[in-house]
Amino acid sequence: MGVGVLAGALAAAVLTGCTGGPTADGTGPATGTSGGHGVSPLKNPDGTKRGLAPITAESDKAAARQLIAKVRTAGRGPRTGYARDRFGYAWMDTADGVPLARNGCDTRNDLLRRDGRNLRFRAGSDCVALAMTLHDPYTGKTIEWRKEKAAEVQIDHVVPLSYSWQMGSSRWPVSKRKQLANDVLNLIPVQGRANSAKSDAGPASWLPPDQQIRCAYAVRFAQVALKYGMPATAPDKQMMLRQCGG
Repeated sequence: MGVGVLAGALAAAVLTGCTGGPTADGTGPATGTSGGHGVSPLKNPDGTKRGLAPITAESDKAAARQLIAKVRTAGRGPRTGYARDRFGYAWMDTADGVPLARNGCDTRNDLLRRDGRNLRFRAGSDCVALAMTLHDPYTGKTIEWRKEKAAEVQIDHVVPLSYSWQMGSSRWPVSKRKQLANDVLNLIPVQGRANSAKSDAGPASWLPPDQQIRCAYAVRFAQVALKYGMPATAPDKQMMLRQCGG
């Protein structure tokens, strides 16, 4: 879409957030205007606060290693029977038991509102994002996103659904799989190319291109695994520990 057409479309949008949505600190309606690229996962255990900030202090790295050490290990099983719809339809707002469920906005837009800044929304809607500025923690780049090129920002499952299937979610109740697929703890808006490059890899096979964020990424992966009682492979756990100085 041309710049003039896009400007006209955005002129009808309003700067507002969904009722019940998170602010940058996860406590109220989002405006997408507060400072800071993200929050350390050590200070964001439920994933409701914005983004992912690097873990740099040695004391925090020690705490990160202690958390990662709690993840149990197991071999990666077959992918047989995996399908995305085994985790419910994409971005459902009805996955009960996770933050932001049933707030009137689908999961994808919840994540754009959580992590985006300078958000603009569709006229007549209080949650469908048309444009925003996103700091991508995986690459360290700032993305000026427009809905017309939606694939430039994708929502990454930190613990990929296929990975979880191979690590035991194939035996979970459907309700628990829906939670994993829509839990904001497991979801980060990132550059589309980085998300595609990751695919369903664990940390031993893929890490964010920005080395400064890798310990934080490892912590978030461990937080999700621990919340859902899911193991990681031994190489994945070893790599996570290594990213935090272990």
